[in-house]
Amino acid sequence: MSIRSTAWPSTLLVVVLTAGALSATAGEKKVPDFSMKSRSEVPVEYTWRIEDLYPTMDAWNADRTVVRGLMAQLDERARDWTATSQRFRSVYQLADSINLIGGRLYSYASHQSNVDMSNPTYRSMQGELQTMFAEFGARMAFRNDDILRMDEKKLRGFFTDDPAMAKYRFRVEEVLRARKHVLPRDQQSIVTMTGLFSGATQEAADVLNNVELPPASITLADGTPLTLNVSAYMRHRGSANRADRSLVMHTFWENHKKFENTLASMLDGGIKTHLFAARTGHYQSCLHARLFDDNIDTTVYTQLIAAVRANLGPLHRLLRLRQQMLGLDTLTYDDIYASAVRSVEKEYSYDEARSIITACTSPLGPAYAAGLKHAFADRWIDIYPNKGKQLGAYSGGVYGNHPFVKMNFNGDYDDVSTLAHELGHAMHSYFSNASQDFGNAGYPTFLAEIASTFNEHLLIEHMLKTEKDDLVKLSILDAYLDQVRGTIFRQTLFAEFELAMHRHVEEGKTLTADWLTEQYLALTRAYYGHDAGVMRVDDYIGNEWSYVPHFYLNFYVFQYSTGMIASLALSDKVLHGGTQDLDRYLTMLRSGGSDSPLVLLRNAGVDMTSPAPGQAALKRFDTLVGEMEKIVTRLKAQGRI
Repeated sequence: MSIRSTAWPSTLLVVVLTAGALSATAGEKKVPDFSMKSRSEVPVEYTWRIEDLYPTMDAWNADRTVVRGLMAQLDERARDWTATSQRFRSVYQLADSINLIGGRLYSYASHQSNVDMSNPTYRSMQGELQTMFAEFGARMAFRNDDILRMDEKKLRGFFTDDPAMAKYRFRVEEVLRARKHVLPRDQQSIVTMTGLFSGATQEAADVLNNVELPPASITLADGTPLTLNVSAYMRHRGSANRADRSLVMHTFWENHKKFENTLASMLDGGIKTHLFAARTGHYQSCLHARLFDDNIDTTVYTQLIAAVRANLGPLHRLLRLRQQMLGLDTLTYDDIYASAVRSVEKEYSYDEARSIITACTSPLGPAYAAGLKHAFADRWIDIYPNKGKQLGAYSGGVYGNHPFVKMNFNGDYDDVSTLAHELGHAMHSYFSNASQDFGNAGYPTFLAEIASTFNEHLLIEHMLKTEKDDLVKLSILDAYLDQVRGTIFRQTLFAEFELAMHRHVEEGKTLTADWLTEQYLALTRAYYGHDAGVMRVDDYIGNEWSYVPHFYLNFYVFQYSTGMIASLALSDKVLHGGTQDLDRYLTMLRSGGSDSPLVLLRNAGVDMTSPAPGQAALKRFDTLVGEMEKIVTRLKAQGRI
């Protein structure tokens, strides 16, 4: 959903963590281990200061009562609300108040649940708020309908005659832009209520994939029996033993094939909910419907696919280098998760991570440095894993409060990179919330991955300059390039597959397991150079579509690719340009969602309707592959690899 929508659940930007090549030292660990400790046993200084949201449950309950009271005023405020600018403003002010407090309520419940998932109280609180939100959305259906019924001269007069209306101009203009897609009030109320069940197919697929699908059993090369559940698959798919990783990959996906018809039916239902929304909203296509909300032309999507398709050479260059480093006659998809760099004994304490991130972001100036100082000193961050804590990492912005960053810091370089990433999100929210009113502070997902990956680019530049050990440097560069591979190339592959699925159902056809597998396998072979002899992609990987939850999220993943491309272009400008380039970037962070994302990016110096940013990003990727080749040559000459 758009962050600008009347949505209480805060947007939590989740990072999937992968095992890096840098392992912990053999000596004394720098990172404390609370993974088997209950939440109450974790020292408070390592936890986020959740009491900054609500000091007690009584305070949370009091705000919930406030929201119910505000919602009770809706019907009265809605009467003749377009008669005067004052009454018009009062409806927007009321809705903003409900959304602001509702967002704080939901953030508290979700944050608490995510660090102690064994506690059912917080999940119950989330469920209650989601029901309240559905009711609120349905009751607010009158607003857009009434705006479009107004005499436009009268409406624009509100902005001319009432200076207090200025903060609502962009939101109102967006309603006018969507005129032909806004349904009458009674119809919009019905469509809004479909939110109660529209995610059911995704939830069912998640349960089947992660809980109820019977795992296969295998025996590893050393005789170890292994139940191949999701966790075991993630852990062993990159095994140093090629026979083991091949067995893991083939068995896991062939086991999924047994349920392909059920999973295909679920995905078919999920994609057809997108078709329902597009058709009821009178959009040209599912893609048009999804991008319209953020005023993004569909050519941005199709151009991304075309640009990456035309520039697969740097990816193939990296894959050939990996083949060489792994010492393989033939590189196969079984090897995609195998580390090409031997394990390096390098562990980072949290304090070291803080120092590195502070140093690498120093080009962003004193205001950014001051914000980071607050993040570290004022306990914005929940640092270490504990028993019952959700895996992964995210940053969640809360208007009127500081952002909250959830980590599971274990001391790997990946954790340093993830912390830099999530703090990029946090600082985006920090600057935006400080500069914009509530209604314009939330930025759309299209912009969300820019500030985070921007920090990762700064981090890799810093590490390549400061790290003295070529082997460590190679490990870092290998992990970074694999992340860029996964973000630009893999996510664009996903985006092309999504487009094919949506076009298929738009033609009145059904997504069958055979069709999905055929399409997915053909795309994977095209991207990874199967026919060119770069990487052999066996038939089994055609079933990978069945386990990608993002395919239910309605053209979501392309934003990972565009975000990475935009951040590469912006970070290059900041690092190698003048003060005006930094000022333009910080202005974008402060702008939130006060204009369309393409306009905000263009103001920052990147035109995503042009092929130039994509070409520059892929050229930078190719340059770093060349740097990796040089390091490999040096290490070989030294006999270290």
